[in-house]
Amino acid sequence: MQFPENFLWGGAVAANQCEGAYAEGGKGLSIQDVMPRGLQGEPTMVPTEDNLKLVGIDFYHRFREDIQLFAELGFKVFRTSIAWSRIFPRGDEKEPNEQGLAFYDALFDTCHEYGIEPMVTISHYETPLHLAKTCDGWRSRRMIGFYERYVRTLFARYAGKVKYWLTFNEINSVLHAPLMSGGILTPREKLSESALYQACHHELVASALATKIAHELMPDALVGCMVLAMPLYPLTPKPEDVIAAMLESNKNDFFGDVHVRGVYPGYIKRYFKEHGIEIETTEEDLRLLRENTVDFVSFSYYVSLCKSAAGEEKSAGNIIEGEKNPYLKESAWGWQIDPAGLRYVLNRFWNRWQKPLFIVENGLGADDVLVDDGAGGKTVEDDYRIDYLRAHIREAGEAVADGVDLMGYLTWAPIDLVSASTAEMKKRYGFIYVDRHDDGTGTLARWKKKSFAWYREVIATNGASL
Repeated sequence: MQFPENFLWGGAVAANQCEGAYAEGGKGLSIQDVMPRGLQGEPTMVPTEDNLKLVGIDFYHRFREDIQLFAELGFKVFRTSIAWSRIFPRGDEKEPNEQGLAFYDALFDTCHEYGIEPMVTISHYETPLHLAKTCDGWRSRRMIGFYERYVRTLFARYAGKVKYWLTFNEINSVLHAPLMSGGILTPREKLSESALYQACHHELVASALATKIAHELMPDALVGCMVLAMPLYPLTPKPEDVIAAMLESNKNDFFGDVHVRGVYPGYIKRYFKEHGIEIETTEEDLRLLRENTVDFVSFSYYVSLCKSAAGEEKSAGNIIEGEKNPYLKESAWGWQIDPAGLRYVLNRFWNRWQKPLFIVENGLGADDVLVDDGAGGKTVEDDYRIDYLRAHIREAGEAVADGVDLMGYLTWAPIDLVSASTAEMKKRYGFIYVDRHDDGTGTLARWKKKSFAWYREVIATNGASL
């Protein structure tokens, strides 16, 4: 494997899945504080004891210990998010919460102490609950103004501390998970497509505005979009299946196309027209999109799916559902494992957009078993995770050899945390085991898994050990 000399290795987390301390430091409630079942079940509207995210893995109090472990792994970049409701507890205040700002100062300073560059996701599935209630999330144009105040505050405070910024996490997921992704309390089945795509438009405009402000205030910073990459293969070579896969892929590619090219592509205009979808835009909106394209494209990759014109047996995926690929194995959570799909995605995105790419999420959720390590401690013999990651990183290396401009690779997640989709601890991703369980018990102690030493060697050799 030949990765670039300055390749950025690391890992990624989200504030709402690891920080905990949901009511400390002046923080307000976010939608995640009232979603104890993740994507399953209705929001409770008030925090309940069964919501594991209220404590998370206590990263809020233990981040120094955890970043020291990330430094031991050799991280070049650590991706995290800022909890919007730590900075603006309701989302609509005129002035930010200083305690929240100071927390992230300490977090980023600690990263730099260990030579780690922070990458910050500005909005990662945690719209302030007040804005979800009063605006129905991103359905309202008012959200653009609240988001602008938020990003201006972040850029002014952290201009010298954060170089890499992502505007929205998996922005295309709002079509499939409007509450988690867009803070929209109206149930999905009651949302018209016009309302849903209006919310998409508001997020895209806000993203362009954030990119504009970042380039003005932080000339050396790089701003990327972040999309959920889930390739859709035609289930068969039948032309009908090929076209069905193309049309379904268009719905996800549309977000990247607008971020990179600055205009609404013809295929989405046709889709709007044929489905009676009407969205309100302004000339200023279209100018912002056109003039403020992103510096790079980042994405998550976990699975691929299939698509047919007829519709076949469904397969679970990261928010998006598709049809089962008969040639692939599944994880314990039904996610089909397709390392070659990562090479395919990288080539496809590079050929489509010709922008530097960054893999900012890739990993395997598994039910790990903690065992004695023979030296008085604990570990997890997670060879299955090593096998998964090795296969995917090798395919990323193949894409580099294909000519893809790849900036870096971040695993999801370097440390166990609460699952976004299922809100459980049992689905573990990390190189570091956290002693916390689905019933809320556990000491929160950290233990290195077998994969810890493996990934440390991958980074130390810049992929040569693969």
